Amino acid sequence: MSHAVAQELPPLPIARFSVEQYHRMIASGAFTENDGLELLDGWVVVKMAKGPAHEYTTGRVEDFLRERVPDGWHMRNQAPVTLSRSEPGPDLAVVRGDRAAYRHRHPETPDVALVVEVSDTSLAADRLKGRLYGQAGIAEYWIVNLPDRCVEVYTDPAEGAESGYGSCAVIREADEVRLVIEGEECRPLAVAALLP
Repeated sequence: MSHAVAQELPPLPIARFSVEQYHRMIASGAFTENDGLELLDGWVVVKMAKGPAHEYTTGRVEDFLRERVPDGWHMRNQAPVTLSRSEPGPDLAVVRGDRAAYRHRHPETPDVALVVEVSDTSLAADRLKGRLYGQAGIAEYWIVNLPDRCVEVYTDPAEGAESGYGSCAVIREADEVRLVIEGEECRPLAVAALLP
């Protein structure tokens, strides 16, 4: 699939798709995993390109989280999560159970404890995704904000909140970010150790 340069929208109705329609398009071969697409609030969008700093940080966060998540949970890297009106492919997700449970479906809201997006040039898009994660009820969402060298931690999903969450804490480079999964506190992560 060729990726066109953004253009002005035509003065015609634009189609939105349900998650079921999106799945049917994938199953029919209309979209492939090489197309780099995701469904956000009914819109099929092209995923952002990822530079070296993004890839480095995603790997660091994955390594640190993998060492900390409790038994009964596992890490997913750039794999889809099915929400009611979206199917984003977050950089990382902490998901209940083992991989075998997801042979025939993607994780859904009750399966997901944490979603992480690493943001280098995509902060506006990652904040939009945060609103979708919060509205869907994902318990916790992190943006690893590379330009500002911090981690934005969103908790308390709240459908009416602008960010999708009732609470946001900005954890600076000199501090640690904490993670609690179903009441179990994991070892904290030093923000400085995550950043390039």
